[in-house]
Amino acid sequence: MDLGDRADGFRFLIRDRADQFTASFDAVLADGGIKVVKIPPRCPRANYYAERFVGTVRREVTDRLLILNERHLKTVLRRYVAHYNHRRPHQALQLTPPRPDHPIAEPSRTSIRRRPALGGMINEYEPTVA
Repeated sequence: MDLGDRADGFRFLIRDRADQFTASFDAVLADGGIKVVKIPPRCPRANYYAERFVGTVRREVTDRLLILNERHLKTVLRRYVAHYNHRRPHQALQLTPPRPDHPIAEPSRTSIRRRPALGGMINEYEPTVA
């Protein structure tokens, strides 16, 4: 685990029942004081927030990009998470990001500026001052 000092802040790990999670995996977490909670069998909706995010990351990033190594993957995911939380519009939030890093413009502005993100694979749009 590459959690550093943050591992002390976790009490639970919710995971599915996939075969890649072995008893030794659970034991390592238990030694760190983290309780493993398995979702019910054949219930993918039990962990739907994580499933939805993973699906979005796959569709928008990793299915379109050749990942070279772990360092490259971490860099891409770090940039995408910043885009997802600060710039990407979310329908449930009336097309605003969860934690915008700039003031949300008034809807009366009509001029839009496009800014490429992740090497142009994703575009971010923001209103400009008229």
